[in-house]
Amino acid sequence: MDSLLPVVGSDLLVPLVSGGSARYVNLDYAASAPCLAAVADALATALPWYSSVHRGAGFASAVTTAAYAEARETVRAFVGARPDDTLVFTRNTTDALNLLAACLPGDTTVISFASEHHANLLPWQRGRHVCLPVPRSVEEALSQVEAALAAVTTAHALVAVTGASNVTGELWPVAELARIAHRHGARIAVDAAQLAPHRAIDLATLGVDYLAFSGHKLYAPFGGGVLVGRADWLDAAEPWLAGGGAVRHVTVEHTEWALGAARHEGGTPNVLGAVTLAAACKALSAIGFETVEAHERALVERLLAGLRALPGVRVLSLFGADSPRIGVVAFVVDGWDHGRLAAALSAEHGIGVRDGAFCAHPLVEALLSPATTGRTGAVRASLGVGSSAGDVDRLVGALATLLRNGSRARYEVDAGRVVPASDPRPLPAFVGRPARRPADVCQSLV
Repeated sequence: MDSLLPVVGSDLLVPLVSGGSARYVNLDYAASAPCLAAVADALATALPWYSSVHRGAGFASAVTTAAYAEARETVRAFVGARPDDTLVFTRNTTDALNLLAACLPGDTTVISFASEHHANLLPWQRGRHVCLPVPRSVEEALSQVEAALAAVTTAHALVAVTGASNVTGELWPVAELARIAHRHGARIAVDAAQLAPHRAIDLATLGVDYLAFSGHKLYAPFGGGVLVGRADWLDAAEPWLAGGGAVRHVTVEHTEWALGAARHEGGTPNVLGAVTLAAACKALSAIGFETVEAHERALVERLLAGLRALPGVRVLSLFGADSPRIGVVAFVVDGWDHGRLAAALSAEHGIGVRDGAFCAHPLVEALLSPATTGRTGAVRASLGVGSSAGDVDRLVGALATLLRNGSRARYEVDAGRVVPASDPRPLPAFVGRPARRPADVCQSLV
């Protein structure tokens, strides 16, 4: 099975610690997906025309302003936004959810789960927040939210939930949760960072009030993100960034703020981030999410079958082995530290995965304890439209080799990360070699 859409870097060669090189297998889509070739083309087309937006007198400025407005409408259509919804371009999902948190009415209770990515957990802790325990079934998740909403005494309530787990890839019952929230007079916000690249989204059909996602997960890694949803809370709140573009009129003593998206897009916007994100939306819509889903389902089934055939491998799951999931699979291997296994896959086999706690510490801790005593993380393989059956087979084959023969290189811990000792692999000339590798605070539970 070939890849579904061409991505930049699909023919990238990376050095191995043993000498020589191998085609890089990117199985880290859930962290940052590669750039679609169509998105790179859109960037190359727009870049010569790049200029100021909204108030420039030059022709290039008019083109850039039109491109920015068109990008907004393209993304609105991509998520099925309602006519009166506001779509704000942000930096990423974290930025979007923090913006929403800042816009909540003062008397609001937020209900979320401990299984959320930190981006959909930490912003709510600054106010009234009910954090429900990690559910182990869809039915339990629904009943927990029902009970929590019944106990709310504040004027407003918001349910904040992921659309698909960034750890296990499992789909959450968004439509059902929306119905429960609305039955109690509450609203629902969905972290769609993992959902948007893999499944069709229609806000009106799902009944979702707010949705957030990132361009860098959606094959457009140029710093764009989105918050889209009900306008009233966004228009009533203080601007996210106080500055030019967010205003109607300014005097020395008073500012009249704009309404709509402009209110929260102060300063010069990331026009190219918006244009490239829209290009990704167009490319995915053109091929159709039924095709995307079928492609990824076949690859995930192939990967799960391969992992289950290996001794000592345990796939992590919230809702059970047969629960539907996007192209994300996390697993642990008996006798292997997650960091050392990920490092060996990269250094000895040219395969990029992610390891650790994936910025979802409470969830990973719940999934690993007490069955896997002493572990602080897992390995995650994630794929998408640029992935192929050959990529999956490379991973399964490399794991089989490592489990059978062990690692060939020696590894050490550097700034919290496992790396090859005296790593001989040269970095590209445009990067150079840093004196010290930065620690990733989301990789460990300790």
